[in-house]
Amino acid sequence: MKTLFQLFIVFAKIGGFTFGGGYAMLPMMQRELVENKKWTTNDEIIDYYAIGQCTPGVIAVNTATFVGYKIKGLSGAIFATLGMITPSIIIIGIIAAFISNFQEYEIVQHAFGGIRAAVVALVLSAGIKISKKSIVDAVTAVIFVAVALLSVLTDISPAVFVVIAGILGILIKGCKKDKVQKEKGGNE
Repeated sequence: MKTLFQLFIVFAKIGGFTFGGGYAMLPMMQRELVENKKWTTNDEIIDYYAIGQCTPGVIAVNTATFVGYKIKGLSGAIFATLGMITPSIIIIGIIAAFISNFQEYEIVQHAFGGIRAAVVALVLSAGIKISKKSIVDAVTAVIFVAVALLSVLTDISPAVFVVIAGILGILIKGCKKDKVQKEKGGNE
């Protein structure tokens, strides 16, 4: 029960103190889950992010569910997910009750402008950290550049990019592996 409570608290902290949506939470998730709690590795968290992007829902909630499941099975997944969403439910409820009273104030508009800028920086930071582990050779670099350009220039769903990149990774890495095996077989 202690571990379930820890899962809830850690993810509630992430969900309650990170603003800007799922991507803005990624740096804090990496720090808490990999560095502080050591519940997962950098490679695993990147895989969870990738899977979380492919599955329906918010990437941070999906990642919480995956990590919770890894740590404590189904009950861990439930506690981690509840921890991640509980602060948002409370905060959104409070904001929804009062936002119409304050949204016209210039100071509120300025605050949101500052928050948006900070969120962009947090997402960029997460992207740089993830890229260091993910872009490891020419193939992954080409996939990155192609997806980056296409995502800016088209309205194609990010899920389509993730699925296609996964298929390309399988095909290209599979072909390289087959080529290496054939070369080893020919040299013996």
